[in-house]
Amino acid sequence: MAEVIVWFDGGCPLCRREIAVMRRLDRGGAIQFLDVASPDEESCPIDRAELLARFHALEDGRLVSGAAAFAAMWRAIPTLRPLGLLARNALVLGMLEAAYLAFLRVRPRLQRLITQLEARSSRRRLEVRPRP
Repeated sequence: MAEVIVWFDGGCPLCRREIAVMRRLDRGGAIQFLDVASPDEESCPIDRAELLARFHALEDGRLVSGAAAFAAMWRAIPTLRPLGLLARNALVLGMLEAAYLAFLRVRPRLQRLITQLEARSSRRRLEVRPRP
């Protein structure tokens, strides 16, 4: 059974990539990943728009968001656990939260860029396919 629940925006290309990496690292299945963008997902503990605006996780029955949610996820993954434990320090967590807030400001531009790059890559794959 998962020890940590993570809600993520499956409609965000950056989020999908990040969660794909975390799933690969979570070999023990300690994290339950829930796609908030999915219409099938009904386990939202708070407003769906709020879950889409910031990264959220449930650790030890406590809902956390932003850098604290990333730290909770990291603590559940053995490879990243030291970083997650370091984030229990208020100063470190404060710096991580400042970096997360800065990321949120540029996130829409990064999402558009990744979407454009994915579209170009997809078109190239279609153009390269041999015709029967």
